[in-house]
Amino acid sequence: MKKLYAIKSHNQLRIGQYQQGVVLIVSLVFLIALTAVAVALMQNTSSDVRMSGASEEKVIATQQAISANDEVIADQLSGAAGTNGFAFALVKFPITGLENNLTASLKPNTVALIDIANNDLKLEGDCPHSRSASSTSVFSCNVLRTQVIKTYGRENSSGVQTNRVIVHSGIAQELLK
Repeated sequence: MKKLYAIKSHNQLRIGQYQQGVVLIVSLVFLIALTAVAVALMQNTSSDVRMSGASEEKVIATQQAISANDEVIADQLSGAAGTNGFAFALVKFPITGLENNLTASLKPNTVALIDIANNDLKLEGDCPHSRSASSTSVFSCNVLRTQVIKTYGRENSSGVQTNRVIVHSGIAQELLK
């Protein structure tokens, strides 16, 4: 009876050793699978971070372009640029180089200009409709367009900057005939 008991315990010992090897292999398979999932998630996270950084850069560039456009208009109206460029004769347009008058934070990668809107012959036109009383024979208008171009982001492999925000504003400056 004792001999039979020893054989059973020896078989159980061998089965236990075999099971320990299977558990090791299964745990290694799970470890590899979990590692692969973790790597895939980290790659997605890094691309998400890059995309959110790029969209944040675009939002900042858009706000800077709008601010630069507002600043160009304010400089012309207040005379900070020297004179009101909106009141110039139409033959003097386009006015370029206005980005030099911008604040330092808006200057980099910014181009600003004032040009005539929809008037290839450069003729003084009538003013747009307005609620204020005036005489059409007394006033004429310069119908102008301000344009600010802000580039942002990295250049592509050929060295071309493709990311641009363009802001246009229409101006109607009344002039005495």
